[in-house]
Amino acid sequence: MPRGHKPPSQRQLRVGEELRHVIATIIERGDIRDPDLAGRAITVTEVRVSPDLRNATVFVVPLGGGDVAPLLAGLKRARPFLRHEIARMVDLRSVPNLSFEPDTSFDEAGRIEALLNSPQVRRDLSVPGSGDSEFGRRFDPDSIDGEDDGE
Repeated sequence: MPRGHKPPSQRQLRVGEELRHVIATIIERGDIRDPDLAGRAITVTEVRVSPDLRNATVFVVPLGGGDVAPLLAGLKRARPFLRHEIARMVDLRSVPNLSFEPDTSFDEAGRIEALLNSPQVRRDLSVPGSGDSEFGRRFDPDSIDGEDDGE
C-alpha cells in the first residue's frame, strides 16, 4: 500500500458493499433504459467509497467479455437514475457521486495464470539434478503446507 494511504474503514467497506448490492439489483432488474446496456449482462465486482463517503468508484465487467467502453458510457448516462434509486433504497445522509471503471482484475488474473503455465516458468520450476537434493526435486505447490517431508 502506498505511503500515506490508509486502508478503508469498516464504514467505507460496509457502504461500498451495500452500494454494490443495490447497483447490481437495479441493473439486474433491467430498470435502466439505455441502448448500450440493453440485453447486456453486467457484473458489479466492487464499489470503493472515499473516506468522506461523497464519491464512489463502481468497478464493472461485462459478463462473457466484450467491449467495455459502450457499457461505461451507458452507465455514465444512467448515473442520475442510479443515484435517485440509491437514495430511495439506501439510508445515507447523501448519495455518493458515482464514477464507473472497468474491472481489470480478471484480465490480470488470467495473465498471471498464463504466465505461471508458460513453458519457461515450468522449466525454471524444475531444476535438473539428483533426485534427493534440495534443488533436484520438481517444485510442487501442493507440498507447501508448512510440514516437513521427512528431510
